[in-house]
Amino acid sequence: MKAILFDMDGVVYNSETPIPGAAEALAWVRAQGIPHLFVTNTTSRGRAVLVEKLARFGIPADESQTLTPCVAAAAWLRERGARGVALFVPPKAQGEFEGIACLPGQAETGADYVVIGDLGARWDFRTLNRAFRLLHANPDATLIALGMTRFWQSEDGIALDVAPFVAALEHASGRRAMVFGKPAASFFQAAAEQLHVAAEDILMVGDDIVTDVGGAQQAGLRGALVKTGKFRPGDLAGEVKPDLVLESIADLPEVLPEFYLTSDNSVAE
Repeated sequence: MKAILFDMDGVVYNSETPIPGAAEALAWVRAQGIPHLFVTNTTSRGRAVLVEKLARFGIPADESQTLTPCVAAAAWLRERGARGVALFVPPKAQGEFEGIACLPGQAETGADYVVIGDLGARWDFRTLNRAFRLLHANPDATLIALGMTRFWQSEDGIALDVAPFVAALEHASGRRAMVFGKPAASFFQAAAEQLHVAAEDILMVGDDIVTDVGGAQQAGLRGALVKTGKFRPGDLAGEVKPDLVLESIADLPEVLPEFYLTSDNSVAE
């Protein structure tokens, strides 16, 4: 493979705890000169916070090496000169939407775009219902999902992510969300374009069999599943079959040299 995409939470760290060996594995990737990006569906914070977190775990990176749904959605909205944008993202991530005409926080009408991120414990009936009212008030309003991750591994156990709330709004409003983030093919394609590497030459490393591995494979990439984060043994019995399975990201330096494209474009065993 010529480039690697790394999911973050569950692969590089679990919430506030680094995965053992992650810093060393990423140091090996850098030493080999392998192009790579951190691609995450995290919408609870901006890229600057994510980069600072990686640095605390001994992994140097900059914002240009981190692709998030907020960044992708904000770019799309700016290209269209969007107005009447209702943001349902935490304060730490709202900076990614700077310069976009957003509605006041309590508005229940006037939205042309309703952007749903991971509010975590901030979700309650009133907040979800306000998002529904904004959609109901304008049948032409676009529902935007910042990723479709179902759940994640938090410090105190698995927790709902953005997808269940988007699904509720889709059902109530009768419209489909436009997805920015994994598993949307456009998100993986954006990463490939940023790396200037063909999709088939990229390996996605993630802990979510559906969002990371399945999404990557649907977009033409290869998918590696790590047995950390949200991984459960049953993941290996489903319809999605990873191209590579790792105990953790720490195994990458040992395994990756055997996982490459031969001259006839078949994967070496």
